[in-house]
Amino acid sequence: MQNELNIEAAQQRRGRMIFLMMAVFFIVPIVVVVTMIKMDWRPGGQSLGELVQPPRLLQADAHLLNVKGTALPKFWGDKWNMVYVANACEQSCLNKLHDMRQIHVSTYKDIIRVQRVLITHQADVNAIQTMYPDMLILNQSVESIDALAKQFNIQAEDALAGNRIYFVDPLGHLMMSYPQTTPAANIRKDLVRLLKFSWAG
Repeated sequence: MQNELNIEAAQQRRGRMIFLMMAVFFIVPIVVVVTMIKMDWRPGGQSLGELVQPPRLLQADAHLLNVKGTALPKFWGDKWNMVYVANACEQSCLNKLHDMRQIHVSTYKDIIRVQRVLITHQADVNAIQTMYPDMLILNQSVESIDALAKQFNIQAEDALAGNRIYFVDPLGHLMMSYPQTTPAANIRKDLVRLLKFSWAG
């Protein structure tokens, strides 16, 4: 009888611990975002990124497909995301994709917590996929890409032509935007800081 009580108590403690861990995993990213807003957090250095206020919870429809035709309505995938949006990936886009790869590789042990994403109307992305096989490319359907891209617009600027890098958190919130002139080193600094203070992703 006593053994059964001990087993039951142990199971209850384990259940409470699992619940607490799940609560921390899902709540901490939200707390980080709210704290950044309340404290008007800005990374140091020149050409700072722009904090999206309030953070936008992205909506992606069920018809959003990657280059392989796989449906990815929640493309952020519980990771921190560096996102680039382009109508067609020409030289300025290719330059940003190179910067994103360098930033990603430089996160070292945290590399698995981050993914790179290209959102584009360009149909033929074989060359880009060959250069960056680990990057997620979303390019289908036209309507789904249009609807998703509009959510990255900053003020009156069209994201498809903005040449910006964006951060999306593991819960799908658009948090930060980096204009074309932002040095890659500053973007990396912000990403490292986010990874350091967030347990999610």
